[in-house]
Amino acid sequence: MVRCALKSFAFAACVLWASVVVARTDEPAQHDIAAYRDAATRIIAHCEKGTDGYRKLAHLCDDIGPRLSGSENLEKAVAWTQEELRRDGLENVRAEKVMVPRWVRGRESIEMLAPRRVSLPMLGLGGSVGTPPEGIEAEVICVPNERELKRIAEATPEKVAGKIVLFNFPMPPYDPVRGSGYGGAVRFRSVGARWAAGYGAVASLIRSCTARSLRSPHTGAMDYGDVRKRIPAAALSIEDVEMIARLQERGVPVRVKISMEARDEGLVPSANVVAELRGREKPDEIVVIGGHLDSWDVGQGALDDGGGSVTCMEVLNVLKKLDLTPRRTIRVVLFTNEENGLAGGKQYAEDHKDELARHVAAIEHDSGVFQPQGFGVSLADEEKQKKAVERLGQIVKLLEPLGPMKATPGGGGADISAMRPAGVPLLGADVDGATYFDYHHTHADTIDKVDPKLLDKNVAAMAVVAYVLADMPERLGD
Repeated sequence: MVRCALKSFAFAACVLWASVVVARTDEPAQHDIAAYRDAATRIIAHCEKGTDGYRKLAHLCDDIGPRLSGSENLEKAVAWTQEELRRDGLENVRAEKVMVPRWVRGRESIEMLAPRRVSLPMLGLGGSVGTPPEGIEAEVICVPNERELKRIAEATPEKVAGKIVLFNFPMPPYDPVRGSGYGGAVRFRSVGARWAAGYGAVASLIRSCTARSLRSPHTGAMDYGDVRKRIPAAALSIEDVEMIARLQERGVPVRVKISMEARDEGLVPSANVVAELRGREKPDEIVVIGGHLDSWDVGQGALDDGGGSVTCMEVLNVLKKLDLTPRRTIRVVLFTNEENGLAGGKQYAEDHKDELARHVAAIEHDSGVFQPQGFGVSLADEEKQKKAVERLGQIVKLLEPLGPMKATPGGGGADISAMRPAGVPLLGADVDGATYFDYHHTHADTIDKVDPKLLDKNVAAMAVVAYVLADMPERLGD
């Protein structure tokens, strides 16, 4: 009896021990992210040998080209990316309809007439109205910010009314700690025309949102809001803005002529492109990874955001090739209309509102495909935010073969921001952004700025983080 009891006890102990071993293999403990090191090593090694990302990006940039919302090129990209995702063997590849604005730039120019005649490189701002066919000719008043505009207009209204307002607000150089300073400069692009129109100006110009320039203007979206008086808006290069400012400081009047054929053609159909690597155990729980497929109508949209979109496409391709199927589903979403409306991100959140509670994370890649530096994360709940940053810090340690990495509070992206109210943890890929805004929204955003090896590093970083978030037992922030 005793011997039988001991045998039974030993057998039970072995079964328990075996079950623990299986559980540890299949269900990493909450703080045992190191259990994913082998998978991370495989992903990184595979990507270091080269991915299919650069070939895809070259086709997107060279064969299709710039992809402004409402354009034929964007719809070519929507069709082509679906073909590529199906060729990679992914599941549930589809286009989800989105209505987007169609804004057409048309021909445009700015010529300085006095104190001398010279053509000034310019780009109309996305969403701007055009000028009359004969153009707009007026004197320029250069101001550093909206406060100075208000002061001048209220003290001497005639100095602004009937004039062209030029906002000369310098964007500070990139700082590794503070970032780009883009947020402070972009508000003049966004609402400068509103401020100027409010004081009777006939057009609004801005200093391009960049810290460095080779006389290159930078476009971008602007917004009239609900104001009735809509005046044309455009960007000039840093060099020409500073020239006009110097002339004004010396008391020399500057007169220019603006001609713009820009027009709004209403809403037209487009689509978000969606594909999935279905989860093996919890396929209804989802990690979204994405970038935006649209771009401005200048350059090729290589950095903004062709590289991010291709990175996310290639993440699923790499995981599938390595037979790394996570517990949960990883869904790639290539958003439409990020640049001038965010209709794609908003429509995705609306179309999938009933399943957002099952979205365990959303990761956006929209900062260029430079050297990866880590990821940021944000949650609406402060306590969960702290836990998420700590947990993400453990995950990004798996990326150290790619270089120094960090996890930071605050992350996400414009396209995935509509998921924040539903409590979805939002992550953003952090890269070395020292040169990103040199090319941002310009004719120079072309594929020659992309290093294929750095593109592959971005694929590796995104693949590891997406895989771990989709596979670890708990949700980020729990």
